[in-house]
Amino acid sequence: MIDDLRRRSAAEVFEDHLRLAGEHRFEEDIQRNVSPDIVVLERRGIFRGHNGVRELARLLEQELPGAPYVYTNRLVEGRVAFLEWTAQAEHSCVSDGADSFLIEDGWIADIVSDILISPPALPRRCVSKCSTVSPRLSFARS
Repeated sequence: MIDDLRRRSAAEVFEDHLRLAGEHRFEEDIQRNVSPDIVVLERRGIFRGHNGVRELARLLEQELPGAPYVYTNRLVEGRVAFLEWTAQAEHSCVSDGADSFLIEDGWIADIVSDILISPPALPRRCVSKCSTVSPRLSFARS
């Protein structure tokens, strides 16, 4: 089974990641899709390895508790993938998230993430931006 996971194409890893992240199954996503040597560049700094990704998942879940992720644009070319997304929680939202991925040997090896989570004082602005996006895509995704 593990060998099969490492033989997946970048597109297969990317779709599996999106499905699991969208279902908030972060630990399963990390085990299946994230390289133990991953490097993530994100607004809060540089995060490394599975523990770094766990910390980012914890922070994101705190900032957007239970929020559905809406994937507005997905591109894969060779070993590189790009994702644009939105999310709306009760008191915060992401109106234009953008993540770039390097996928190698069945793993997400590197991520560059650019998101701005609007603070609780600004949810109306988010709602107007986020509500214009198509309904949440369901994969039932690396």
